[in-house]
Formats: sequence, structure tokens, C-alpha cells
Amino acid sequence: MSGLREEEGRLAVQLARQSLHSTVTGRQEPLPSLPPVFDEKRGVFVTLTRSGQLRGCIGFPYPVAPLGEAIVDAAHAAAVEDPRFHPVRPEELGSIRVEVTVLTEPVVIEGPAAERAAKVEVGRHGLIVRGKGTSGLLLPQVATEYNWESEEFLSSTCAKAGLAGRCWRDQDVEVSTFEGQIFHESLE
Repeated sequence: MSGLREEEGRLAVQLARQSLHSTVTGRQEPLPSLPPVFDEKRGVFVTLTRSGQLRGCIGFPYPVAPLGEAIVDAAHAAAVEDPRFHPVRPEELGSIRVEVTVLTEPVVIEGPAAERAAKVEVGRHGLIVRGKGTSGLLLPQVATEYNWESEEFLSSTCAKAGLAGRCWRDQDVEVSTFEGQIFHESLE
């Protein structure tokens, strides 16, 4: 599966913005015509920020739906279903920045758990930690935003899953990596 071209990335962000607007205002608009890549099943996350602060982030780590549909659904959910935030209000729309991260399929890190940190490339990989009936995910850009090393990134992903910070060293806990292509609205 190839990555999106820059033009397709801009369309992805426009699609997420349109879904956000429709969700918040209740005015449905017809979806634009999209290139064939938007029919491919892809994992995707839509992140909303306001004044540089997270305002909502929801997505699908696995390729369960066509990209266009997944973007629309993730943008809708980021606006009104992220349990960490109250729903986006119409008066906020002009101050919210939209970011779309298109994911590669997650791959489980094989081998001894103690060697996982050496297999994580900060700035390239996102992480999913799964174990003890729960899971957590952090996008690739999170580690670079916080200037984390791989062990800190792994521990933070464990914490996101509600697990002990060093759980990634447990052979019973599954750790997967994925990559993401990041597209966002420009800052004004």
C-alpha cells in the first residue's frame, strides 16, 4: 500500500474539516468526489487542536473501512465523542486546527520483550500496547512532540492503556508499531 500524495493529503484534511463542520452545525453537505485511494481500507486518526492544545482525537488503528469513510467517521467522533472533552461548539470551529494521520497496518514487535525499545524508532513509529484486557495507542508525532526516547514512549503508551509504565517489558503484553503520514491545516 503506497502513501498518499500531497494533493490527496490536502483532500483528506478538507474531508475531515467538512465532516467536523457538518457534525457541529448539523448541516450535511454532499461529500466531494475523491480519488481511488480513498476507497482503500486504511487506518486513520483525526486530531483536533485549539490554541495548540488537544481538543479531540479519535481514529481507527486498523484498516477496517475505506479511507474516505474512516476520515468522516473519525472527524465526527473527535468532535463529539472523545470522552476527554465536551463536544465541539459552533463558535469554536474557526479556531480549531484539523490534522489527519493515515496509518500503515500495525505490526507486532516479535522477540524478547526486553529488546522492544531497540526496535522502536522515535519519529517514525506509533505504538499500540495491548494486554490484561486493555490497550493504548500513541501516534508517531506524540513522541517527537514530547522529545521522548523509545523507552519513555513505550512506557507512556503503557500508561495510556491504563497499565504499569514498564509493562512493555512483560512478554504477555503485545506491542505493535505502525507508521503514519501526517497532513494538517496550516497555522495562520
